[in-house]
Amino acid sequence: MKERLEPGDALLLVDVQNDFCPGGALPVPSGDEVVPVLNRWIQEAKAEGVPVVASRDRHPPDHRSFRPNGGIWPAHCVRGTEGAEIRSDLALPEEAILVDKGKRAKEENYSAFDGTGLAAKLRKADVRRVWVGGLALDYCVRATVLDALEAGFEIFLIREGTRPVDANPGDGERALEEMRRAGAKIV
Repeated sequence: MKERLEPGDALLLVDVQNDFCPGGALPVPSGDEVVPVLNRWIQEAKAEGVPVVASRDRHPPDHRSFRPNGGIWPAHCVRGTEGAEIRSDLALPEEAILVDKGKRAKEENYSAFDGTGLAAKLRKADVRRVWVGGLALDYCVRATVLDALEAGFEIFLIREGTRPVDANPGDGERALEEMRRAGAKIV
């Protein structure tokens, strides 16, 4: 197994947004530490001519996942707010493909593949392998990896480029094991 980007690959960065980093509305512990790691992968993707995709939560203010609306999370990544923006220190190339999710108030969309057309876009670009990093390991990254595997992509999870919420102790490790059992390669 070759553990570096090559033609036929894509780099997928999941929800590296201000609200998921320290100081945000729903901070992932040490979430900001993924940025320098992912920036190295972005540089390699650019050097290899591999497409870079970034997903973003773009919630309406009345999203069902928010506590005031019966959900489990504080309001976060509300479209039009600074918290919903991609981290400014993430070196996304201008040609990066942006995928918005969680846009409908009544729908949960943890996965970057859920209702976004991302699988079709990747297939159109002849992508076979997807390298995934971002936030949070035990929620949106997990869901994205599992959906990508179900869609037939070979998946490599960049372990150093993700962090868990760990709302329940060990959630991150359980998510890693679930992804591994489903066929993801943890690198």
